[in-house]
Amino acid sequence: MTILLSNDDGVTARGLALSFATMESHGPCWVVAPDNDCSGKGHSLTLDRPLRMKEHDNGFFSVNGTPADCVNLAASGLFGRLPERVVSGINSCANLGDDVLYSGTVAAAMEGRMLAKTAIAISSCGQEDHHLEVSARVLHDLMLRLDDQVLPEGTILNVNVPACDYEEIRGMKITRLGHRHPSKPPVKMTDPRGNTVWWIGGVGKPLVAEEGTDFHAVASGYVSITPLQYDKTGHATLSLMEDWLGACV
Repeated sequence: MTILLSNDDGVTARGLALSFATMESHGPCWVVAPDNDCSGKGHSLTLDRPLRMKEHDNGFFSVNGTPADCVNLAASGLFGRLPERVVSGINSCANLGDDVLYSGTVAAAMEGRMLAKTAIAISSCGQEDHHLEVSARVLHDLMLRLDDQVLPEGTILNVNVPACDYEEIRGMKITRLGHRHPSKPPVKMTDPRGNTVWWIGGVGKPLVAEEGTDFHAVASGYVSITPLQYDKTGHATLSLMEDWLGACV
């Protein structure tokens, strides 16, 4: 099984190196990642300029684009054949609840959703090297279980590992996405030239975080595994909208 590794923290990120070291035992690995930190870039593609790829001494490739750019290139025959699975991460920050809307980590996995094997986005809820190493061990454990699992086409797994020692992890839980409070207000500042500038406010605290959500699982010491899909159709609203449209005709 050929595995494509990417991330949104950039090609030199510690989490990517740990992911590569872990995944080598599961099959040949290609690494194609952004040449800089692209956290929060979501699923954007670069359409206003050409992309350039650079090979590094360690065999990794970097692209002057987004995480989705990286996977799009590599999963479209760039290397003469297709990878079978995308693994994105290990991200050095949690991607819980509404975070998946903005996460370049999740977007990279989502871009590989149509490949033969289920894509994985994995994030560490702690930012220290030790926490990343724990997440690498969890990734290995997950791969051992996942090889025999057949999931619906287009599924990706959003994995979040609690910030604790490996021995303290209580297990794995299949979860749904929780929700956050609205983001904090933007921060207004003045630049050295006297112009008004803004920093986007920080993420909101958990709002929907009851048992069964990814927030609850991680807070309780479990690895959260949330299956995601790219179909954003509001299926529960289809019939309601059809009735509304019929009444308007």
